[in-house]
Amino acid sequence: MIEKLEVLKKRFDEVTKLLESEGVMKDKEKLISLSKERSELKNIVSLYCEFRELEKRKMEAENIIEMDKDEELKEIARIELIEVDEELKKREEEIQKFLSPSDALDDKNIIIEIRAGAGGEEAALFVKVLFEMYTKFADSKKWKTEVLNSHTTGIGGFKEIIFMLKGKGVYSKLKFESGVHRVQRVPVTESGGRIHTSTATIAVLPEAEDVDIDIDLKDLKVDVFHSSGPGGQNVNKLATAIRITHLPSVMVVTCQDERSQHKNREKAMKVLRSRLLDIKRKEEKEKIREKRRNQVGTGDRSERIRTYNFPQNRVTDHRIGLSLYKLESILNGDLDEIINKLTLESEKE
Repeated sequence: MIEKLEVLKKRFDEVTKLLESEGVMKDKEKLISLSKERSELKNIVSLYCEFRELEKRKMEAENIIEMDKDEELKEIARIELIEVDEELKKREEEIQKFLSPSDALDDKNIIIEIRAGAGGEEAALFVKVLFEMYTKFADSKKWKTEVLNSHTTGIGGFKEIIFMLKGKGVYSKLKFESGVHRVQRVPVTESGGRIHTSTATIAVLPEAEDVDIDIDLKDLKVDVFHSSGPGGQNVNKLATAIRITHLPSVMVVTCQDERSQHKNREKAMKVLRSRLLDIKRKEEKEKIREKRRNQVGTGDRSERIRTYNFPQNRVTDHRIGLSLYKLESILNGDLDEIINKLTLESEKE
């Protein structure tokens, strides 16, 4: 890290000198280009200078503690050392954020797909719990939630729910949520009071625009049918539900939540584009996986990432070994601590 920062500092000093030269002052294009480069380098170089100054203060404090005979001075140096170490840690984290490559999709809206896994009706109820957790988190961030499709069960759970979150930096916050989420609790369907384990799978997809994914209409097979509710009964007299099959990938997307065939088709296309973009990104990641393994998980929906244990009031994220004993708070949308730690781990890696 230090070597990279030294290179950036050297380049910053070079650009600063060039901007003062007569030749650059007369060349408008070069002046604009170098001014932009200096502006981009300024923040990271300032942080690095602060980091170096803190390291200098740390060394001075350590020398006093080791060499000085004045106990009062040593005590002052010990207090100084504690404060400097805390500041150094903060600066290092800030520097890591600057140095870590940005994800071009971080500002995208997202589509979240949650599906019941093992556990029958209890798994479907857990899907509802997760959906409510994310919507409460979205509300706290002033994001907009839009349900795209859902399949309910007889006792109020969801076999599947697909919804969109819209707002600033949505993907950057929730991109690590893909995977298997596990719940351990006494189900409402259990009369004997035994703890059951159920699962739900989550896929977080960045919203794909037309420019991100080009879909040939000839590759689509579109079917229209009647919407159905729990138990399979028809709930709409008009055929408004849409099923779109993408023939090259054999991917099927269904949408039936709206009463309008046009709106269902529009939502189904949003989901299809986002799924195809997700596949495209996974293929790109696969090419560099041998060089760089993501420590906070592959984002694969088959990977078990988190456990929600009701008897112990505990939530554990298995990727970073984090356990928090505030289950109720987390299910009420208090996800910031988990998300921040996952983001930091990713930036460090």
